[in-house]
Amino acid sequence: MDIQALIKNLHPLEIRVLLSYTPSDELTSDLLQKKLDYKEGHANQAFSWLGGKNIVSVVRREPHTFFELTELGREYAEKGSPESRIIAFLRDSGPHSLPEIAAALGLENKDVGSAFGMLSKQGVLAMDGDKKAAYTGAAAPDSIEITASLLKKAAAEGGLLDQANLSDEEKKCMGGLAKKRGAADVPFRMVERETVVYKLEPIATEIKAALEQAGVTGNEIGSITPKMLADGSWKNGTFRGYNIAVPPARIIPGRTNPYVSFLESVKDKLCSLGFEEFDGPLVETEFWNSDALFMPQFHAARDIHDVYYVKNPTHAKFIEEPYLSNVAAAHENGGDTGSRGWNYSFDRDFTRRLILRSQGTVLSAHQLAKAKIPGKYFGIARCFRYDKVDATHLSDFYQTEGIVLGDEVNLKTLLGFLEMFAVEIAGATDVKYVPGYFPFTEPSIEVHIKHPVLGWFELGGSGIFRPEVTKAMGIDVPVLAWGIGIDRMALMALGLNDLRELFSEDIEKVRLRKARY
Repeated sequence: MDIQALIKNLHPLEIRVLLSYTPSDELTSDLLQKKLDYKEGHANQAFSWLGGKNIVSVVRREPHTFFELTELGREYAEKGSPESRIIAFLRDSGPHSLPEIAAALGLENKDVGSAFGMLSKQGVLAMDGDKKAAYTGAAAPDSIEITASLLKKAAAEGGLLDQANLSDEEKKCMGGLAKKRGAADVPFRMVERETVVYKLEPIATEIKAALEQAGVTGNEIGSITPKMLADGSWKNGTFRGYNIAVPPARIIPGRTNPYVSFLESVKDKLCSLGFEEFDGPLVETEFWNSDALFMPQFHAARDIHDVYYVKNPTHAKFIEEPYLSNVAAAHENGGDTGSRGWNYSFDRDFTRRLILRSQGTVLSAHQLAKAKIPGKYFGIARCFRYDKVDATHLSDFYQTEGIVLGDEVNLKTLLGFLEMFAVEIAGATDVKYVPGYFPFTEPSIEVHIKHPVLGWFELGGSGIFRPEVTKAMGIDVPVLAWGIGIDRMALMALGLNDLRELFSEDIEKVRLRKARY
C-alpha cells in the first residue's frame, strides 16, 4: 500500500480517528461521539470510509434493547401514572364513581377501569356500598413506585433507557410498560439496536506515523466561512489539499414535473381571462356522462365514447330532479326544447349505471345546472376511454373542458378560443378547423394542428350546445363548449413525439424535458 498516496486522500474525520486510536482499541460510534465530538452520522461515515480502504474491520456486533418514552409516557412523567393519580385523588377526595374519576383527572374511561381493576386486586381500592371506588388505606404496590422512577429517569435522560442499566425489578416492571409496535397506548416503546465494534488494522500504525511526520492533524480548513473572512482567522490556518481531478458531486435540485408545470400554465392562462374552474368525481353516471348531453341510449352515436363500467356498486342510488325528468322528456319527445327528441322510451334504470367518465364535457353538464349568466367556466379532467394506445392516443388522458354562457356569444367567439388553445398554448403554427359531429352541439367544429413529426391530428372538439342540453338544465342562452386534448397540446408545446413520454418512468428524460421547457 502506498502510504503517501493514501494519506493525501484521507478525510479529516478519518485522520482524527487514526491519530487518536491504536489497533488495540475497540471503537464504536458512541465512543467517537463522546471522545472526538463527532455526530452519529460523522462517526458512521468515518468507519465506512476507513472500511473501504481496509484500514478498519468489524470485530463483533452487540445487540441492545432500549426503552423510549412515548407521547403517553411523557404525559405520565409529567402528571403521574393513572394508578398513582387515582390513589391520590381518592385518598384526598373520598369515594367517587369511575366516570367521575375519569372526568376529574382527564383520563379515558377505559384507563380508569383498567387501573381500578389492577388496584382492586392488590387491595388498594374497593367498591363501597354506593358502587363508588374508595381508597382502602393499603400500601400501593411497589410497581407504582418503580414505574414513577422509570418515567422520571427516562425524562431526565432524553427519553431513552438502556435495558442493560436497569435492575431486575425495573426490567420486570418494564415488561408491562413497553411494546415493540403499536406503542401509542403504553408509556414506553421497545427499540432494538445493534452496536458495531471496530478495530483498526495493523497498517493504521504506519499511517499514523506518516500523518504525524507530515504534520497532518485532521483540523485542516476544508472551507472558508463568512465568519473566518470577517475575523481573518483563515490567514493563520492550514488548508486541506484537494484533488482537482475528482469529479464534483452531481447536484440535482427538486423541481416540478414539466407536464404538471404545463397543466398549471393552462390553468393560469384561463384564470387570467376570467374563467372560473370547476371539477368533479372520476366515477360518474350514464346520466351525466351521456344522457344529459343528449346522447341517445343504445344508439351507435354513443359508440364513440366506449366507457369502463364500475363493477361494484353498479348503479347510483338516484339522479337529481328535476334534471332527470327534464332530460328524459328531451330524449323521448323533446320536452319544452322545441325538438322532437329521439322518440324512444328513456330507461331510468340504465341512466343510473356507474362508469369512469369518458369525457370532460360531463363537468360542463354539471355546471350548466348552477352556472351564472353570463359566465365562463373551465376544468382539467382526467378521462378514461377504451382506445388503442399509440403516439397520439391513450386509454386515460386529460382534457381541458370549458363553457361560455351569454346572449352575445356566437361561433366567432368560439373560434377565437380555439385559436388561443392551438396557437398560444400548444404553440402550433399550422391550424385548421373542420366540421364535426357531436350529439350535444350544433354546429360542431374540430380543431386540428400540424405536428412537425406526427403530421396533422385532432386537438379537440367544440360547438354550441343544443337546446336539448341547455334547456333541460334551465339555461336559455347560447352556450359555447369545447373539449381539448390537453395531452396533445403538451405534445406540441414540450417538443415531444409521443404522448407516452408525458408519463415516462425515465427520470433523466423528464429532467431534460424540464430544462427544455
